[in-house]
Amino acid sequence: MESSQTQNTAQRGRRALWVGAGLGLLSSIAVIALFYAGEQLFELPFVPFDIFDWMSRVLPGGLIAFVISTMVSIISFVQGFLPIGDTSTVAKAAEQTIAILQVVGGGAIFGLILAWLNRKGDRDLTTDGLIGGLILLAVTLFIINALSTTMLDAESVIWLGAVFLAWGWVLARLVQYSMPALAEEPEAGLSRRQFLTVSGAGLSAVALGAWGIAALFGDDAVDATANGAQAASADDPFGANLTSGPAASPSAEELAARPAPVDGTRPELTSNEDFYRIDINTRALSVAEENWALTIAGMVEEELRLTLDELKAMPSQTQILTMQCISNQIGGDLTSSTRWTGVRFKDVLAQAGIQDGVAGAYIEAIDGFFEFVVMDDIMDDRTLLVYAMNGEDLPSEHGFPLRIYIPNRYGMKQPKWIETIELTEARVDGYWVVRGWDAEAIPKTVSVVDTVVVDPDEGDNGSAMAGGIAWAGGRGISSVEVQVDDSDWQSAELIAPPMSPLSWVLWRYAWPYEVGRHTVRVRAYDGEGQLQVLETTSTRPDGATGIHSITVNL
Repeated sequence: MESSQTQNTAQRGRRALWVGAGLGLLSSIAVIALFYAGEQLFELPFVPFDIFDWMSRVLPGGLIAFVISTMVSIISFVQGFLPIGDTSTVAKAAEQTIAILQVVGGGAIFGLILAWLNRKGDRDLTTDGLIGGLILLAVTLFIINALSTTMLDAESVIWLGAVFLAWGWVLARLVQYSMPALAEEPEAGLSRRQFLTVSGAGLSAVALGAWGIAALFGDDAVDATANGAQAASADDPFGANLTSGPAASPSAEELAARPAPVDGTRPELTSNEDFYRIDINTRALSVAEENWALTIAGMVEEELRLTLDELKAMPSQTQILTMQCISNQIGGDLTSSTRWTGVRFKDVLAQAGIQDGVAGAYIEAIDGFFEFVVMDDIMDDRTLLVYAMNGEDLPSEHGFPLRIYIPNRYGMKQPKWIETIELTEARVDGYWVVRGWDAEAIPKTVSVVDTVVVDPDEGDNGSAMAGGIAWAGGRGISSVEVQVDDSDWQSAELIAPPMSPLSWVLWRYAWPYEVGRHTVRVRAYDGEGQLQVLETTSTRPDGATGIHSITVNL
């Protein structure tokens, strides 16, 4: 009899823990929905993303780099089988999902702890639930205060306190309410009335949470407004005639006279919506222009604060350029080309007056990201403080109101949402540099096969045609070669001239069509005649290298 009672007690204990974890999980979904509603209606903090963003800043750089490379590898692998979308969009969705699941998992642990405290069924959990809510509140306030992207005012503190204390109280009552049924009916679990009550509460939480999470992954983009930058026209689709400076594009007539790219090659100019997005935030910052100004300080003759209108009033420069993430794998899609407008960096600093002995500029963004720009890059006429993208204000995802472009550097060196620029006498390592990435971040020469198609109208027996892109940062591309199966390397035709000296180059290659399975490889030479690195290496610490190839059935 005693052994049976012991077994029943142990069984009730285990069931109680499972019920507590389940109630914590369900209630956390409702809490997430409340946080989202507060953010959307009153611009209050959305805690799941704040926690994730804080963790991404404080965890060891090696761990973050491993997570990034693993995530990109998994996404690239799945993209080979399923149309899941571009890498940067999928990666951000994955980050948001992880952020949500962290809070859901935390809720399950919260309920589990309360159930364990009341494992004998004789404890009033109200005080425990409120204490738990206070602990969660304190941790959350610490995290939000450590971030620079979320406002922590009195309204936010009151709101967070109300939600966490209510969560602790409600969860404690639900857990405690379930315990008598477990004690009375060890085999059946909750009584019918209690089961219906708890299940109803759980279903309500799920429904509320589902609404919040569905809305959460909706379109949060901010419409760009006209900023005075000119738009491209039907006769000049790239906006070539709008460009200026040392990286100005060839004329629209020259670009129109080039050979056509192979069908399936990526667009030569990337739309704002399709431009890749990589940054340290789960969601793009939303910056109010009226509350923003650029501060220029440090080793200057006069400290300045410039509004966006004041920057736009300065002589501008427009150039078409390609940017790539240093985490881009060979053949990856974390690279884009667009037309950016801004003011030369050195012209802005000249207004403040640069003192002798300056090593460069320490740039800090609103989200806490920081980078250092050396004097050679500052004085480069192609280095811009950018405020427009394809004739529109920068979208929030790409750094509104201001970001920087530096030629011949990976995207990790180019902060978005810039807030302060400080001239210093000593070089400072940037955000990703202190986390183990290369301090120079000079792009490697890369080439990609985008497409292979059959053109039966070409030649007597038809032709197979391959097309893609090649890029070498600011060094340009001098030639591209293609290998089909085990044949010799052959020169491809460049879609030349390129859109600009700073953009990628499209290429095309045709060969006699043969039915069967074929592997197409590509390699490129930069503008100095240097062949790209053929050895396969990973992205960390200074960018991936290797030969890209695709295998197709023709």
